[in-house]
Amino acid sequence: MASLHTGVWLLLAWGLMHTASSSYYDGIEEVNNDFIESCSKEAKHLVDTAYKNTRQILKERLKKKIVEARDLMAYFKQPVAGSRNAIRAADYMGTTLELLRGKVKYFYDRPFNITDLLTKKQIDTISQISGCTTQYLPKACQNSQYRTITGECNNRRNLYLGASNTGFTRLLPAQYEDGVSLPRGWTENRMINGFRLPLARQVSNEIVRFPVENITLDSGRALIFMQWGQWTDHDLDLSPETPARTTFLDGIDCDTSCAREPPCFPLKIPPNDPRFTNRSDCIPCFRSSPVCTPGSPIREQINILTSFLDGSQVYGSDLPLSFALRNNTNQFGLMAINQNFTDNGLAYLPFETVEEDFCVLTNRSGIPCFLGGDPRVSEQPGLTAFHTLWVRQHNRIATELRRMNPRWSGETLYQEARKIVGAILQKITYKDWLPLLLGSEIQKVLPRYRGYNESVDPRVANVFTIAFRMGHTLIQPIIYRLDKGYRPYVPEPQTLLRLTFFNSWRVVSHGGVDTLLRGLMANRAKLNRQNQLVVDELREHLFGQLKRTGLDLPALNLQRGREHGIPGYNAWRRFCGFSAPRNVNELAAVLNNRELAQKFINLYGTPENIDIWVGGVAEPLVRNGRIGQLLSCLIGNQFRRARDGDRFYYENPGVFTSAQRNAIEAGTFARVICDNTGITEVPRNVFLGNQYPRDFVRCQNIPALDLRPWRSTKD
Repeated sequence: MASLHTGVWLLLAWGLMHTASSSYYDGIEEVNNDFIESCSKEAKHLVDTAYKNTRQILKERLKKKIVEARDLMAYFKQPVAGSRNAIRAADYMGTTLELLRGKVKYFYDRPFNITDLLTKKQIDTISQISGCTTQYLPKACQNSQYRTITGECNNRRNLYLGASNTGFTRLLPAQYEDGVSLPRGWTENRMINGFRLPLARQVSNEIVRFPVENITLDSGRALIFMQWGQWTDHDLDLSPETPARTTFLDGIDCDTSCAREPPCFPLKIPPNDPRFTNRSDCIPCFRSSPVCTPGSPIREQINILTSFLDGSQVYGSDLPLSFALRNNTNQFGLMAINQNFTDNGLAYLPFETVEEDFCVLTNRSGIPCFLGGDPRVSEQPGLTAFHTLWVRQHNRIATELRRMNPRWSGETLYQEARKIVGAILQKITYKDWLPLLLGSEIQKVLPRYRGYNESVDPRVANVFTIAFRMGHTLIQPIIYRLDKGYRPYVPEPQTLLRLTFFNSWRVVSHGGVDTLLRGLMANRAKLNRQNQLVVDELREHLFGQLKRTGLDLPALNLQRGREHGIPGYNAWRRFCGFSAPRNVNELAAVLNNRELAQKFINLYGTPENIDIWVGGVAEPLVRNGRIGQLLSCLIGNQFRRARDGDRFYYENPGVFTSAQRNAIEAGTFARVICDNTGITEVPRNVFLGNQYPRDFVRCQNIPALDLRPWRSTKD
């Protein structure tokens, strides 16, 4: 049977080639055009089947209530609408090339890249058949004073720069095993810089793991400082997992087989694992969705959000979702709110209406997930509270603008309120939050604003999607709720984080968002220390309330970096102009910790191979900051480009009048909380490690947002 199988493939491969074509790859003849079209059609069928099977499996699990932690990851990172179409086209393209490679390999006895066998015209043909070509067609831009929802037309020279459903940018070239798409660590026992990459779970066990009773709290930062980081990240980037949970070519169910076949990249279990006794088991991980990259065969991941700090987690990053999030029953410019429940008379977010809803499985009352501009809105209660707060802020501003300007249309009210909300988010992030994160490095990595520069690329860098996960080191293992007077909320003042994922019912039933916001303001963030990196609520129990086993977030961070082709630690040290340690002594000097340096060398063999996330979070904190020198460089780089390359950044002259800009500068997060909740006492700077009642003041002592500069002078 094996010889027959090989014979069939050889016959197929023999028909792939023109017998008298010009050479394109070292004397090898080109692939037959008809066969390319045949493979493209077959790839479409395989991808569509995998997508369909995945949705069917997910529906069946929900119906039978046998959902597992890995399904949660798939659920809240599933692309929809335009994002799904863009990803499907990229999967068509990638699977076509994979099919061609699989069939041609029987004809050649040496390594090759399939794209080297194809002419430019043939690659263009595959791009057209897949649908990739249509995604980057020229378009006309309106001369509007408002941002587009998708981020298109921000840059007048490159209309798609920073737009949703486009690829991340690269600060350094991707490092894949095959130079094109295979993650580092894909091939077992493959040497990289002379050493094998350690298993991601092994690094998590030996570097990240620490006893739960040893948590050190941050005396200088409140828990809400951590929450702002996640909130901001969800404004900038989301690389969803591929919509398929079965392999494209063979239809293998990756959830049950631990197969390492595209799109599945599971984490193997190391010897003597403290939790997994079955080494043949695995932690599931699926490749991030690809994006169409015309003219380049190198795999790039899609960002389904805009790369601009524009409040897209409030308003959405594609048109259908943005429309669904609005109150379309009147012309008041409002966002939609919940029609079933209120929060002591204040609005909740509307509920999702999709059939696949994980939140209903976490409670007997059947309360579904909330609907927001970002699909992760119901991931955990603190994030839900932020989403709720900013939708209320939009509606409050739109209502006040309508009172001042009764002739404004509903569209003008919506766009003006959206513009103000986006500006407030930028001001808080750049003027209030980033200085507390970057500390003494801020002037170096984020110098003073000098105006918009259309030559600056504002796109989110692929490395940022990994580096900004430094926020995981700030997360406490407990969700806190505090009642009026900052007293413990009865009946549940504290809940383990593992029990709150996708628990929308807890927000509705346990005191609304006020109790959560008080808990975030009056409790401290976890302090990142080299021997206390990430708590086990995330390392052992992520999404663990739903069957089988919890996921390991730090290990997934490492696997994700490898899967995205992110270069190692030293490459980024060089990029930032820092020393690149060559041995344990030099690494010990960088980390100021010889014991930790020795652990790294024992695992990786060389500092070159250290994964950027764990190397970054292990560095000593910069003075007055909460991350190390390398992450300060990479994160500062991203926020500088997102600011300088954004035509609508609030400080850019002409975006607002000077009076409007001054009003935004005077705004604070404390005032946003006062205006949109029942909370009456807040710290002046909510991000600092404040103690109640010493550092709290009445809301009437916090200056209100002055909207008078938006009063129209026209009839």
